[in-house]
Amino acid sequence: MLKMFYPYEYVESVFAIDYNKLYNNGYRGIMFDIDNTLVPHGDDSTKEIDELFKNIHSIGFKTLLLSNNGKDRIEKFNKNIGALYISNSEKPKKTNYLKGIEMMNIKKEETLFIGDQIFTDIYGANRSGVDNILVKYIGYYKKEKKGIRRNIEKIILRLYEINKSCQNRLGDIQK
Repeated sequence: MLKMFYPYEYVESVFAIDYNKLYNNGYRGIMFDIDNTLVPHGDDSTKEIDELFKNIHSIGFKTLLLSNNGKDRIEKFNKNIGALYISNSEKPKKTNYLKGIEMMNIKKEETLFIGDQIFTDIYGANRSGVDNILVKYIGYYKKEKKGIRRNIEKIILRLYEINKSCQNRLGDIQK
């Protein structure tokens, strides 16, 4: 039961991932969440994120932003990135994960999802049969008040850390 909430990998940030290794392992498309995965909630893209996507695209990856945000928010964020996108995606529903794979014109087993939330991003990817990476949400180390979902996520992550068979399912993909 809990395995549906476990990520294939859990890393510090999108910058800790070796995208060349992922490509060499057969992945051809990456779907990303935006808020608290790539930038703080509601922020525009940064030079670092723009460069990250430029690098990912130069490797040969197709990219797609899969977000519960509206079209205007995503288009503003995406202006220097040029990724495909699906707005109002209703994660964790499977429908738009599968639509994203179709839009990138790749196979499910060539697809990876990267996000910061267990109950939307990771659960939806697992339900859809898409390999995934959980990143620590931006603001993870801040001492601000966190919602109940983030506290429950911490419990699930503690159980995930105990269950070694569910960890590192993508191999050595960190820099």
